[in-house]
Amino acid sequence: MHRRNILTAALAGAGGLIAAVTSARRAQAAPDKSKVVYHLSDLDKVAFVLGNINNHYKGVGGPDKVTIALVVHGPALKAFQKSAASPDLARHVGDFAKNGLQLNACGNTMRAQKVTLADLLPGFVKADQGGVVRLAELQAQGYIYLRP
Repeated sequence: MHRRNILTAALAGAGGLIAAVTSARRAQAAPDKSKVVYHLSDLDKVAFVLGNINNHYKGVGGPDKVTIALVVHGPALKAFQKSAASPDLARHVGDFAKNGLQLNACGNTMRAQKVTLADLLPGFVKADQGGVVRLAELQAQGYIYLRP
């Protein structure tokens, strides 16, 4: 009977050691990338929001450290039309898209403004169900919501 107690104690100790090592390894592993969605609907805030996104990338150490999505609807979408976008804005958006920024254009706004994806700067995808629906979907996937 005494031997069973020793064996039980040894197995419990080994299990505890394995759990401790596994926990330590998880703590040393790189944390999951954070996910953030920026909501943009105000035309006068386009430069401000793009500046926030740029600062966000810089603050966390680059686009490989965070996943960022931008959902654009309402008047702000006009700024991203090829015909209206300044060369500086087009360059920034292109650089962001190359670095993984997810550019979402509200399908409802696109219909209202009579624009297609071809009319927008490269990199945009259409949120067919609408910008606010896309925002809710991303939040359900664990994205942190920001509306500067």
